Amino acid sequence: MSKLSDQYDPGPQIAQCGGINLGTTDLEKSLWFFRDTLGMEEVERHDNVSYLRCHQELVHHSLVLTEQEEAIVNAYSFRVRRPQDVELFAEHLTRQEIEIVEVPAGTETGRGTAIRFLLPGGDHPFELYYDIDKPLAPENMRSRLPSNSSKRRGLGVRRIDHFNIQTSLSTINQAEQWVRDNLGFKRREFAYLPESPGTVMASWMSVTPQMHDLAIVANRMEKKAQLHHVAFNLQDFSDSLVAADILKDLDVSFSAGPGKHGIGQAMYLYVHDPASDHRVELYAGGYLIFDPDWEPIEWKKGGVS
Repeated sequence: MSKLSDQYDPGPQIAQCGGINLGTTDLEKSLWFFRDTLGMEEVERHDNVSYLRCHQELVHHSLVLTEQEEAIVNAYSFRVRRPQDVELFAEHLTRQEIEIVEVPAGTETGRGTAIRFLLPGGDHPFELYYDIDKPLAPENMRSRLPSNSSKRRGLGVRRIDHFNIQTSLSTINQAEQWVRDNLGFKRREFAYLPESPGTVMASWMSVTPQMHDLAIVANRMEKKAQLHHVAFNLQDFSDSLVAADILKDLDVSFSAGPGKHGIGQAMYLYVHDPASDHRVELYAGGYLIFDPDWEPIEWKKGGVS
């Protein structure tokens, strides 16, 4: 008798939020923020491109900084569960007549072959990959803890946590539904526009036990392909408060916080990379979801339904 695992193939799946490629007009200034202040390790640099990771990430990188004329997001990357899932997703997208571009191995240093496409209804550049190197940190930076790639430095960001992206009011329902139907994200919490019942105002979705790996929010100015923020994880609430004091002394621009979200129940601090003005959330706490029959929570004015 064959094993059940030999009979059942769940199809291609997303494993996690993998990394982001941010354009910056001043690479050194962005490195001061992400590497020297937040505490990320610069794994490699080639000309105008720097590859960084947090101290509890064993993979090659979760952040790529590219010096260029315009400070835009070049790619949001997601790692798939199996090597074959890259090709399977490519076939799935092709059947939907979605244009894909193959990104050869090594185009992004340390990473294998990927596919790139624009999110339907959002136009955000998404990349899917599996293979990625896991280099050791230089000996003087290496942690004695095998679960950490390097010693904790700076504000001690641990790992990339999630993306929060925006698209237009007229297309957000399409984008949010497509992500759930085609990439396997599960809606965890959401809200509709009070003035337009049935139109998503914001949706928090995940493929992991986190409350969200990806959030999609409506842009009231009808803009697509917008980054609201990329989040990096801190160990605990007190780290957020320490970060606020340190970043304020360094004249880093704040958007909001520190504070605690009702949605997701995590501590937040929103700040800006001084070179690119990309918004970064320093995120701590939150809750995990293990229930297989989780029912999405709808938020309404004054409470939840």
